[in-house]
Amino acid sequence: MNENLKEACGIFGIAGKENTNIYSKIYYGLFALQHRGQESAGIAGAMVNANGFKQKGIVKDMGIVPEALRNKFVEGNFGIGHVRYSTTGSSSIENSQPIQIKCNDEIFAIAHNGNIVNTAEIKQKLRVATFLTTSDSEVIANLIAHHYVSGKNFLECLKQAMKEIVGSYCLVILYQNKIIAVRDPNGFRPLVIGKNEDEEGEICVASETCALDAIGFSYMRDVEPGEIFVAEYAKGMKISSSTYSVLKDKISYCMFEYVYFARADSVINNASVYQVRKEMGKILASESYVDADIVIPVPDSGITAAIGYAEWCIEHSKRICYSEGLMKNRYVGRTFILPNQADREKELCTKLNPIKTEIDGKRIVLIDDSIVRGTTIKRLIKILRDKGAKEVHIRVSCPPIKFTCKFGIDMQTAKEFIARDKSIDEIAALIGADSLQYISRDGLVKAIGTENLCYACLTGISPVTEKQTKLIE
Repeated sequence: MNENLKEACGIFGIAGKENTNIYSKIYYGLFALQHRGQESAGIAGAMVNANGFKQKGIVKDMGIVPEALRNKFVEGNFGIGHVRYSTTGSSSIENSQPIQIKCNDEIFAIAHNGNIVNTAEIKQKLRVATFLTTSDSEVIANLIAHHYVSGKNFLECLKQAMKEIVGSYCLVILYQNKIIAVRDPNGFRPLVIGKNEDEEGEICVASETCALDAIGFSYMRDVEPGEIFVAEYAKGMKISSSTYSVLKDKISYCMFEYVYFARADSVINNASVYQVRKEMGKILASESYVDADIVIPVPDSGITAAIGYAEWCIEHSKRICYSEGLMKNRYVGRTFILPNQADREKELCTKLNPIKTEIDGKRIVLIDDSIVRGTTIKRLIKILRDKGAKEVHIRVSCPPIKFTCKFGIDMQTAKEFIARDKSIDEIAALIGADSLQYISRDGLVKAIGTENLCYACLTGISPVTEKQTKLIE
């Protein structure tokens, strides 16, 4: 349970058939991505047909999807959508997305997931008199517009912007008769492509496959790192893609998407998140099994790893069983989404409640996805002991987090990270656990199935090195 980790956003785009309206599909696609951001939601639409195209405007507001889009509607058979949690910029309606930019008497709408680390340099280059928001998404949009003013082809302007942006970004853009999807060359954040088997020609892109499932679309493939994918209507749907630049040795999928952020029923980078998390649990058990009576997850993010841990125990004839143990109030949002620690602490008391009959007199293995500050897990251990737990052993399906993230996870300060300057034994003593073990980095890599991962929050080593920055420039 991440006390202070926040995902940037979720994005969605769809190119629908002529004479249809795709508002409801975007709505439910965004609703499926609600876990990626709960501050605001928005939809931009356009009517595209054989006679041309017309932007139909944007609707957006603060709150989760049903709140932000209540009693709102925008026409169009093409559209993009966005759910937000702020990593750059304040939590305000001005920073909600999608945003529209006008240049050369044309309008395009854009939605962004990620975090740009060289916004100051780009702003200085653009010399825009006034930025209307504090979001780096507006910086990206203005950079594209800056190149477009020169009269270049829009896609060429987009490629030029990619050369100048340093950081993580997945984009969906509504431009003329096109839905354009873009993924940064490192591939930090996930982005997938789907199609409607029932309505031939309908294409959508989304942060995760769970959004495709929500509207009945089938998964085609991921948008590759460095790819510009285009779904265009011109007397029928036309699909094309081009690649700006892929530094194969620099592909750096965010390992935390697998650990926590992505929904367990999603497939990202050709891997089932559920299977990855279950494998994390099995590897965690093989690396750090402890004799106990029950294994309990911290819901919801620890459930799948706990199942894997319990399965390994059964496979190896260990006398330990799986139990829910902690019941979650489904009407309370994710703790990490709340804007300050005081609110998060208050919410935990109403969010999780232990089942005394499952805990009293038991030796417990408590599985969590990660430990950041340690305050949440410390309180949970105390709650379990107050309900009669005989022993509480903590097992974590992510290695110790020691450093902040520049690429779309809001870790504001590393000085409060409990693992930054403490050994595992010191952390165990501080949180009151009988024992504490984390999955190894090798175990994490094995579970995910690729070494092309970003470990910056574990090691402090950024995949965007000075050398790569110079190549991009």
